[in-house]
Amino acid sequence: MQSEFNFFQHWYPIYPIEDLQKDRPKAVTILGIRLVVWNPGKSETYQVFLDQCPHRLAPLSEGFIDEKTGNLVCSYHGWEFDSQGICTRIPQAEKPELLTNHSQDFCVQTLPCRQENNLLWVWLDAKSTEQASTTPLPLSPKANASEDFVWSSYARELEYDWQTLVENLVDPSHVPFAHHGLQGKREQARAIPIKIVESTQDLIKAVNEGIYRTTITFKPPCYLEYAITFGNEGKQMGLVTYCIPVSPGKSRIVALFPRNFAKTLFRLTPRWWEHIKTRNQVLDGDMIILHQQEHFLQQKKPVESWKTAYKLPTSADRLVIEYRNWFDKYCDSQLPWHEVGITAPESATINENREEMLDHYKQHTQHCSSCRGALKNVQRLQWVLLGYFAIAVSSVAILPDALRVKVGLPLIILALLGLGLYTWLKFWLSPKFYFVDYVHAER
Repeated sequence: MQSEFNFFQHWYPIYPIEDLQKDRPKAVTILGIRLVVWNPGKSETYQVFLDQCPHRLAPLSEGFIDEKTGNLVCSYHGWEFDSQGICTRIPQAEKPELLTNHSQDFCVQTLPCRQENNLLWVWLDAKSTEQASTTPLPLSPKANASEDFVWSSYARELEYDWQTLVENLVDPSHVPFAHHGLQGKREQARAIPIKIVESTQDLIKAVNEGIYRTTITFKPPCYLEYAITFGNEGKQMGLVTYCIPVSPGKSRIVALFPRNFAKTLFRLTPRWWEHIKTRNQVLDGDMIILHQQEHFLQQKKPVESWKTAYKLPTSADRLVIEYRNWFDKYCDSQLPWHEVGITAPESATINENREEMLDHYKQHTQHCSSCRGALKNVQRLQWVLLGYFAIAVSSVAILPDALRVKVGLPLIILALLGLGLYTWLKFWLSPKFYFVDYVHAER
């Protein structure tokens, strides 16, 4: 059965632009398609190509950007491509005519891309570029500085499928439990009356008239927003998420957190601090639960559907039901992996390695410019503190007796304070960029 919903003819955010590096290409996968993102000659705009050199299909993401031409160079045989994907140099060519006469045969496949809301966007279907030019980006009206909003961005690779990610995000009732102490408290859990106000192939909208009015909007395939209004105070905030299918059992979340209040606090809070203190922990709270839930649902799939495998008796489950019905009706309950030559396994093995499942460095830090930079500074500071401690102790040891109290004591006190700071950096702060186990029973 052919899916009614075309996953490839939509805009997807790749990463926040501030997390991309201008001096080197980056590999990224969406819907099983491996792409290379790069910046021609340190310009302000990025390009997105299929991550395959037309010569021998080597990954261009392993290449480099030529300092003189600003072009992307394949590291396998040195073929060079400009910002339009046109091959401009073949080092092995015996005659210049080879390149000029066959330039169209040697092009890299380029994809439409745009930059908006501090995100780099890509259109995955190279054959529908005209449609891409007339299709608006799925932007949130709250991620708009002209409307007096501020927002931060965050991205992370996830160890569960796109359909599981969307299902989790349309379920607000899990928050007090899965994110206890971060975004809610278990003892504050209550009924969540959800009303579906619109449901079509291209839009599902729901409203929760709780303490604060919350509108939940899902625009397939990736845009999902919680828009929260605080009474008559004019305060608004949102959770804007983009759910990116990567491969079977893998997904990526790109999120924006807009608000029109507490803007001074926003500007004073380092982006990396927000990531390690809150954002990573929120995703940790879901990761192992969803990874295993997905596995259990796949096991049941041959004999029963989600409609009988799940027990969904409350209004809080209403949006989950609506989303699953949408996925059944318009997508035939599957993503189009077969269209990119991927065979999705019937049931993957549960990963019991918690360090792999909650690997902050692999899933987030290495991709985030703010966290990468902060980690480097933390590591440098640790070496400085250790160096100062060694120098201070050695210096005091050779001081004359008359100076040891007057000069040596302050040096030792500072060294001990520095050692305390080093301990905090080494055993509390640094691990947050790598791995901190998340045990619900201990929270």
